Amino acid sequence: MAVETVCRVWNRLLPVSATETLIFRRRSNNILRVPWRHSNGFPSKSRIQGAEYRAPSLLAAAGWLSGFGEKKKPDIVKAGDPVLHEPAAGVPLEDIGSERIQKIIDDMITAMRKAPGVGLAAPQIGIPLKIIVLEDTKEYISYAPRKDIEAQDRRPFDLLVILNPKLKKKGTKTALFFEGCLSVDGFRALVERHLEVEVTGLDRNGCPIKVDAVGWQARIIQHEFDHLDGTIYVDKMVPRTFRTVENLDLPLPVGCPQLGVQ
Repeated sequence: MAVETVCRVWNRLLPVSATETLIFRRRSNNILRVPWRHSNGFPSKSRIQGAEYRAPSLLAAAGWLSGFGEKKKPDIVKAGDPVLHEPAAGVPLEDIGSERIQKIIDDMITAMRKAPGVGLAAPQIGIPLKIIVLEDTKEYISYAPRKDIEAQDRRPFDLLVILNPKLKKKGTKTALFFEGCLSVDGFRALVERHLEVEVTGLDRNGCPIKVDAVGWQARIIQHEFDHLDGTIYVDKMVPRTFRTVENLDLPLPVGCPQLGVQ
């Protein structure tokens, strides 16, 4: 795995926009963005024009709406919440350096490590923005059986924060392994993923970043990238392999594909 970060110091690279954007969900599942300033209060029904207003509790918890609601560490959103099943919006370049976006990133890292997990996407804390964080440590890896570590080509890597990521799948080789999700507690299923990917985007400072990932890191990236498209792993799983964590070691049903590189 190689990480290339190209960064220059720009004193005025990311001015904070005075206009915020609230995100609403139309009943047709399209996204409507309504410009709004803190001093104006919440938009009236006439401004929403038929859009379904999404309660801001999770957004406020993550620090998006400063000055409204009780600020606390965000809970991880569970499957069924529309924010997990709808595409996320890109982070405007002028907002990346804002206190608000930086707070969202910090909250994501805290939530991921508290769970604990090896990756998290902003929709998983109720924020429909294209931000992912991921990290795999020697400690986490030590809990897995050695045979699984080797088969999955799993190696530790430092914390990565990627905004507005773009994913490129490389090569034709794929692998089939059990996968879980912090938004679908207590279950696992086989999911086929590419063995090698390239992801480009911006780091938390707005600097370009490129990551060439293989093995388990490539799987983590693909899993989190799916969240930004409104997809969770159960949408891609081999259905008959879906099982509780307690039944993870039971044999696969007859006719199911086998684990490993395909």
